[in-house]
Amino acid sequence: MKHLPATYAGRILTGAYSRALQDRTLSAIQASEAIDGYSFPMMHYITAWNQEDNTIWYEFVGYQFIELLDTTIEDISKVFRDSIQDQRIFHYSDQAQSTVEEEVITRNQLSTKRHSLRENVQKKREIEAVYQVALPSGKKIWLKDRGKVELFPSDNITLTFGCLTDVTKEMEQKLFLEKIGYFDDLTDLPKRNILKKLFEIRTGEKERGYIKEFSILMIDIDHFKSVNDTYGHQAGDSILKEIASLMISLKRKEENIGRYGGEEFYGICRGDTQCGVKFAERIRKNVEDRLFAYKNTDIRITISVGVASTEDISKSSMNDLLALADKRLYQAKHQGRNQVIGAP
Repeated sequence: MKHLPATYAGRILTGAYSRALQDRTLSAIQASEAIDGYSFPMMHYITAWNQEDNTIWYEFVGYQFIELLDTTIEDISKVFRDSIQDQRIFHYSDQAQSTVEEEVITRNQLSTKRHSLRENVQKKREIEAVYQVALPSGKKIWLKDRGKVELFPSDNITLTFGCLTDVTKEMEQKLFLEKIGYFDDLTDLPKRNILKKLFEIRTGEKERGYIKEFSILMIDIDHFKSVNDTYGHQAGDSILKEIASLMISLKRKEENIGRYGGEEFYGICRGDTQCGVKFAERIRKNVEDRLFAYKNTDIRITISVGVASTEDISKSSMNDLLALADKRLYQAKHQGRNQVIGAP
């Protein structure tokens, strides 16, 4: 191969690959080197993925990316992979891209999802993601990744031509606005509008086969009006905060709790109705056994819970699932309160 770049550390230009793949790779490297010389605020890269042994490497990396991670072109694939703390993937519902769903993939999930993510990139012929990256200094930044994908089936090689840009300020602002807009001031629990996002995440997991079912809980404090009438609204607020704190301490990693409004809370968890009932019973029993103290007065509180699972409805509709959970909550109230209803 003529005109081999002086700093080349890839494999395609020196390997037994087709002339078409080598020519395409070389021309892309030369164009990227020219752009790299102008120090634009972006980090160009070219990656190659060998489908036979499922390995990925860099054919070209911009010097800013190498300096950012304080590494070498030979080691950057591993260093970058190990530095990723969080990945966001964007799914568009239509060609106009008017509706977008953000899929959050944690560091722990990445190791089991990398292959499926690469296959999805191959199918779409493009990549659009945001990564939270831990730098060698310990500082964490956000990098946005945009790239185009080309397939070379005869070589079993997939090339990605992309660039990374630092979007730390934008992401920190986004997360800040989400925090102040999503969390209830009194209880510090996620607000009602987060339930829709959680539902979309769980629906996505279900459609991709990661989970079979998931359940929603509608939780209501029994006779809460009488608490406010007897002890005052400050006592009611105190109990709401303490119940929220208790539920947070009881929930497991795969479970979520939020405030629906007033004295109502919601829960969402992976699993069928039986799993949802177990989650609800854990909360109900602990609330029943607890003495809620306010100004030297002990107050007994109970809750009623309705549980509905995606196995109970014909399609994954949040409104239908909420309506069924709410119906079962009403049934729990009607049958004497302080109980969980998870079936007709």
